[in-house]
Amino acid sequence: MGFLKWVVAFSILCNFLATPTLSISSFLNKEEFANISVNFLNLAKRPELFDWIVRIRRTIHENPELGFEEFETSKLIRNELDKMGIFYKYPVAVTGVVGFIGTGKPPFVALRADMDALAMQEEVDWEHKSKIPGKMHACGHDAHVAMLLGAAKILQEQRDDLQGTVLLVFQPAEEGGGGAKKMLESGILDNVDAIFGLHVSPISPIGTVAASSGPIMAGSGFFEAVIKGKGGHAAIPQHTIDPILAASNIIVSLQHLVSRETDPLDSQVVTVAKFKGGSAFNVIPDSVTIGGTFRAFSKESFTQLKQRIVEVIKRQAAVQRCNATVDFDIKNRPFYPVTVNNKALHEQFRNVAGQMLGIDKIIEMKPTMGTEDFSFFAEAIPGYFYFLGMVDETKGRFESGHSPFYRVNEDALPYGVALHASLATTYLLEHQLKSTTRDQNVHDEL
Repeated sequence: MGFLKWVVAFSILCNFLATPTLSISSFLNKEEFANISVNFLNLAKRPELFDWIVRIRRTIHENPELGFEEFETSKLIRNELDKMGIFYKYPVAVTGVVGFIGTGKPPFVALRADMDALAMQEEVDWEHKSKIPGKMHACGHDAHVAMLLGAAKILQEQRDDLQGTVLLVFQPAEEGGGGAKKMLESGILDNVDAIFGLHVSPISPIGTVAASSGPIMAGSGFFEAVIKGKGGHAAIPQHTIDPILAASNIIVSLQHLVSRETDPLDSQVVTVAKFKGGSAFNVIPDSVTIGGTFRAFSKESFTQLKQRIVEVIKRQAAVQRCNATVDFDIKNRPFYPVTVNNKALHEQFRNVAGQMLGIDKIIEMKPTMGTEDFSFFAEAIPGYFYFLGMVDETKGRFESGHSPFYRVNEDALPYGVALHASLATTYLLEHQLKSTTRDQNVHDEL
């Protein structure tokens, strides 16, 4: 495809003929800029590429693997990268793979896809249903991997025209394992200048995207508490110290942290979703275990909420003559930061998506209390995370993520492929233009 090389040459020429600025849109008119995104979408919709992407997605869907166990998924990815002639590093964070396309030199831009499945039984009755009992791709990660591989195939075809290096980040353990954090700790992304990620959406129509600048998803953590009392016969409670009663009071008091102690304009959540205690109708148990999640949109609020959870649990237990311990299990379930979209990358995204889909197809996303471990990347590197619409009313209802009836509309896959490729290419192009502008400015000064 010669359009990318032509665009680069044209933009550099414009740089020397016009007053330099730092925006790609200043060098490329709307038609020229649109050519990049539209051509990538046309490439992504080629029947042979679409069929290949669908086949990849279905193969992964049939063989789901949990966090840090994605060995077969990782093997499939590596085999496909080998066929494309793409260099990669493996293992990264146990099962992760990072591929490299382009010059091997700066700037570096990363595209991320998560790989892991969920521990649940699939209830969708179709030809490519999960073959592994109790495991299912119920959050679209199979589609995410397939789309990134599709983008890799297109970008590899244009590798000689890329103005830097694209990293393909296939990440393990998004579903609670903090795989993104472990990939960062490996140092593989130390020189990356920006990173993009996406998630298929069962809410937005196909052909649309949803995103916004700034905080879009909450920071989160998990907690578990053991309340210990003294068990005994239910008929003589005066001879016991009832941990069930203590746990019940604790749960009610925890709700006051949001309703009575939090600014109504500062979104926070505390939810107790686990309660285990006793196994007989007439026996008061020795102990009760409760657990849940807490979420907030700032580090300060998150830290305060964590502190108050500990205080409420321990002090309310003491009121009921019980003892309590609280465990956040950070090693196995690290706290997730707030997901914050970079402002400059938001403008680039709007330009790319607007030219590809139409500006009216970009939905301004409202912040959600859901979490995403892409936040680890976006905390360390300028990052941007968006949602890819896949709803088609003619294909029935699309259930939300983590449902045993979750489905992916495969017609949405080419859009994700094209957005990946376009965002990486235009990011590198803009940085190449900035570099040329800086060189020209130095020349002028000399």
